[in-house]
Parts: sequence; C-alpha cells; structure tokens
Amino acid sequence: MFRLTVTDSFASAHQLREYQGQCEKLHGHNWLVEVVIEGEELNSQGLLMDFKDLKKALNKVLRELDHTFLNEHPHFKDRNPTSENLAFYIFRQIEKSLKTHTGIRVRSVTVWESERAGATYSE
Repeated sequence: MFRLTVTDSFASAHQLREYQGQCEKLHGHNWLVEVVIEGEELNSQGLLMDFKDLKKALNKVLRELDHTFLNEHPHFKDRNPTSENLAFYIFRQIEKSLKTHTGIRVRSVTVWESERAGATYSE
C-alpha cells in the first residue's frame, strides 16, 4: 500500500453552538489541514498520484473556506463548525475530486486548529 500526504492551511472564524465556554464566542484559527490518500498501484511513472494534482484538489476546498465565517457556510448551517465536522467535510470534498483517479482513496483528513489540537476523520 502506498500513501501520499499533503498539507495546506487557511484562516477562518467560527463559533460553536450550544457550547459553554470560550469557544461559543466568535474566534478564528489558522487551520492546518493534512490529507492522506492511498492506493496499491503506481502509474507508469512510478507515481501513485502527482502531488501537484492532490495539492490542487485540497486547495480548491480550502479556497472556499478561507477568510470566511464557517457558521455561514452551507455545510455548517445545521452543523456545528467543529474541527471534527470540518475534517469530515474536507474529506468528502477531496473524495469527490478524486473520483476520476481509479484505485486511489482518501485515507484520512486531519484538521489542526492549533499546534497542539487537531481532529482526524478517516474510514
């Protein structure tokens, strides 16, 4: 099994609904996002996937989230914009982008809201 990992970042604000504490107030993060994909077959060039293409797929998702108030994003209208839900959303969006790449699947997405706190979604 081969795995590739790329990271990128974005900045946004959010506030957690029904949360008792500091995070119920409007605040922001410089999020770091790590995406891991996997597959068993390499192409004729010896690549699972070109890093450039994987970075492009991640960048597309992060551009829509960058410098936004996450609570107003359509996906988070009825969901709390937690790190966990953000990891799930990015996972699904990357998964859609990679549909045309046969034999490759998203392994995990980790969203870091600080250097010491992150959430991972994987299947």
